[in-house]
Amino acid sequence: MNSHLTYRHSVGLLCCLLAAITFSGCLTRKNALPSGKTVTHTPRKHASKGSILTDASSAPKNVRTGKQLLESYASVLGVPTGELQRPELYRFIDDWMGVPHRTGGTNHRGLDCSAFVGLVMQEVYNMEVPRTSKDMAEHIKRKYERQLREGDLVFFSFGRRNIDHVGIYLHNHKFVHVSTSKGVIISDLRDPWYYPYFTRGGTAR
Repeated sequence: MNSHLTYRHSVGLLCCLLAAITFSGCLTRKNALPSGKTVTHTPRKHASKGSILTDASSAPKNVRTGKQLLESYASVLGVPTGELQRPELYRFIDDWMGVPHRTGGTNHRGLDCSAFVGLVMQEVYNMEVPRTSKDMAEHIKRKYERQLREGDLVFFSFGRRNIDHVGIYLHNHKFVHVSTSKGVIISDLRDPWYYPYFTRGGTAR
């Protein structure tokens, strides 16, 4: 009898865990590895105030913004400053840079990927989008990768069939998103820990 109750208790805990992961809609490769794989987690280091946090292999690291905010972001993205179309987008990103991931969160104490994208679309583009990455993906005008432009949305599926992660395309294959391990960060779509899981991209409508 006791073993039966223990089994039911274990199943219940597993179901709760799976529900929590599904609700977040914000998986990344580091917490969606195939069974049998392991990954070593290290404590997240907060970005120094005024610096741009990036894990993009092709971007310079430890770039500080200060008064030259647009120039600094252009440097990380590898484009001329004049190609940054919306200064308010980069001011918004800079304000949230390094804010940690928190399932269901919507503020500077923590937020998930779809909440961040929703805030950007509302505050920068004056546009409402669905709450989850899966639903967002159903409400875009799809584009080929080569057609993506600043402000477009990029979607990923890490270890499952359904879309479970979303970010905002910037320039030169770079996108901003909420990493589950590093918070708001700029990454490179072409890097091997993202590209195989890239599902679709397009313009919100």
